[in-house]
Amino acid sequence: MNLLSIFLQAPATGGNSSMMLIMMGVMFVGFYFLMIRPQMRKQKQEKNFQETLKVGTRVVLTSGLHGRIAQVQDDGFVIETLSGKLKFEKAAVSREFTEARFGAKAKTAEKAEDKKEIETDKK
Repeated sequence: MNLLSIFLQAPATGGNSSMMLIMMGVMFVGFYFLMIRPQMRKQKQEKNFQETLKVGTRVVLTSGLHGRIAQVQDDGFVIETLSGKLKFEKAAVSREFTEARFGAKAKTAEKAEDKKEIETDKK
């Protein structure tokens, strides 16, 4: 009998449920701004990066492979390495290596390649 009377003495308040809903809403908004939104921004930047890559750009793949983009295709890239040409998905490109490592040399090399392409197109 004593145990039953202890459980029946629990206060029944209706104010806690509205406060609980408000706290759940605040937690959802917090998760959105701290986790979901930055992840979406990062995915958008990565997609834009992959779309702007062009032939001749030196890249590093997620596997650590270094190479130069030889061809751009709809579903991926053909990467030229010292061992030959390999085809990879666009998602495998981790970062661009041209500017970071080669600096001004890369820009002059790109201009020279562009001039060669223009000359070959004219012929």
